[in-house]
Amino acid sequence: MLRKHSSTRPALRDRLVAGATLRAPPAAPITVAQEIFIADVSGALWHEGTRTLVVSDLHLEKASSFAKRGIFLPPYDTAMTLARLAQVALRFQPARIIALGDSFHDREGAGRLSPEDRASLHQLQKGREWIWVAGNHDPDAPQDVGGLYCDFYELGGVILRHEPTGAPAELAGHLHPVARVTAPAGSVRRRCFISDDQRCILPAFGALAGGLNILDAAYDGLLQAPVLHVLGRNRVYSVPVTRCVPD
Repeated sequence: MLRKHSSTRPALRDRLVAGATLRAPPAAPITVAQEIFIADVSGALWHEGTRTLVVSDLHLEKASSFAKRGIFLPPYDTAMTLARLAQVALRFQPARIIALGDSFHDREGAGRLSPEDRASLHQLQKGREWIWVAGNHDPDAPQDVGGLYCDFYELGGVILRHEPTGAPAELAGHLHPVARVTAPAGSVRRRCFISDDQRCILPAFGALAGGLNILDAAYDGLLQAPVLHVLGRNRVYSVPVTRCVPD
């Protein structure tokens, strides 16, 4: 139910934020239960009627989580993810941002935020509503990061939750959908939205988040006659599932 209640180099963050642009890149409309959303090339989903921006699977502090286990990844994933989200927010100017679960890579992730990244997050939240939806990686409310925490959220009659159930009128994440699309010169593997007229599964937004091919059995039964919106470099491509192949 709804319950309302390692440091990064500044130079890198400055370069990332400086790349923000007010020019909206091409996007694609997605209809879910008669509500119209816009699939943005960033991987975010926009609802104009409520000025709501939805992102899924940020997986903040993934690199620091791996480092605890002796697996070392570039420690800039949180800064990169928040900078990308700041660019999208600059373009859309949302009144509300909903993070659709697995916002942190583990239960202690919020506590490992650097002061700089915590400040970036608070700046993103300034002047707007911020909703954290529970995920399987972060089932408990993150501490000292602002916003409201809930198990699911209802927006215009559509239920927003982390794990897809196949129920009508549902937005979800969790599966990190990617498509391997065939072309005359070979194939390309890209993040994507996968949807039908009642449901949509969002791609992972996090810089270090992986992806699960949309032909994997994990998607079986979740959507009817799905349509893909594949994220290109500068635009969103609508691609038939018949052009996709397994990894």
